[in-house]
Amino acid sequence: MIKIEDIKSAQKNLSQILIKTPLSLAPKLSKDLGVNIYLKKENLQNTGSFKLRGAFNRVSNLTYKDKLKGIVAASAGNHAQGVALSGQYFSIPTTIIMPENTPLTKINGVKSYGADVILHGLYYDDAYKFALEYSKKRGNIFIHPFEDKDVIAGQGTIGLEILESETDFDAVIIPIGGGGLISGVASAIKSKNPNIKIIGVASAGATALKQAFETNKRCSSPVKTIADGIAVRDSSEITLKYMKKYVDEVVAVDDEEIAGAILYLLENQKIVVEGAGAVGIASIMFNKIDISKYKNIAVIVSGGNIDVTMLSVIIEKGLVKSDRKLKLMITLIDKHGALMELTRVFDKLNANIVQIDYDRTSISISYGDANVLIDLEIKGGKHRTKIEKELHLNGYKFHILD
Repeated sequence: MIKIEDIKSAQKNLSQILIKTPLSLAPKLSKDLGVNIYLKKENLQNTGSFKLRGAFNRVSNLTYKDKLKGIVAASAGNHAQGVALSGQYFSIPTTIIMPENTPLTKINGVKSYGADVILHGLYYDDAYKFALEYSKKRGNIFIHPFEDKDVIAGQGTIGLEILESETDFDAVIIPIGGGGLISGVASAIKSKNPNIKIIGVASAGATALKQAFETNKRCSSPVKTIADGIAVRDSSEITLKYMKKYVDEVVAVDDEEIAGAILYLLENQKIVVEGAGAVGIASIMFNKIDISKYKNIAVIVSGGNIDVTMLSVIIEKGLVKSDRKLKLMITLIDKHGALMELTRVFDKLNANIVQIDYDRTSISISYGDANVLIDLEIKGGKHRTKIEKELHLNGYKFHILD
């Protein structure tokens, strides 16, 4: 188990390269919930994630002889970028093994720091096993993303920064995947103030460590989540020991809740956050944690390296769910002027047409009819109700598309 001295030593190592990220109040969320919610914005860290802390501390502690051997890591992206930047900083040859479904933005991020990338397997655990074999065959030093004393100590520097703030926190909410982040942060915080509650948040699509925490034995679970940064299939015995010693509670949030938190942070906090970074806010927004007993809560926003394609899907779905966009399929008689008459209905109600598709060949409709697929910009639930009512009054057959 690491000691507070290990974390303070890591803080000195990291002073060469680290950004001391903001720990700032989320005013709207705090007002809505009646509790002070502070965001530790590690999405603004170098490489866009907290992972640089542990990776750089581990690499900086390598001997000169070990640095000459080259380093290897397995990662879905954030640890990879941290290791790659660390390798670049110390001029060490670096190879990163990444799952085949890793977002392109993370692959390009790793390559931008001069590392070689090998894609292998569908999940982190597949890439991890391959990376161990790869490094062993070539005599490289393997940099583990969480089962490593130096890595855990590096992540723990976030805990020191939280403690150094002027706010007296009574709870800290932390994402969990492999458990390195929560192990380090909890070690730092509990060593100074054991009364602060430590709460871990997993994705419901990757609950191995949550299950291990609850059963006190090693677990594996199927992995399917948009939070790729915490998509770990097998729990870690090493980080489980830290969690059993220091963590008070572990909860889970599903992908719908994670997506809601990503969109909320984008709109209300003006920050871009990846799925793993949003789970803490999701746990608060969707009542997974009883926050009524706390006054000041710190939430670690662990990373911001979200794939832009995924972000666009989240935004699009979010607009539909919040009644700011309406997707309709309307059946018309396929004759001159029919489409114009339909658009007049929308014009009358100030609904803006942003996309339209006209289909007269579908086998699901009668000869002489056409299906019109329309996307509308609308102004909330009442506006949507008016549009539906007007379409009914004018005799249109329509379906609302999710």
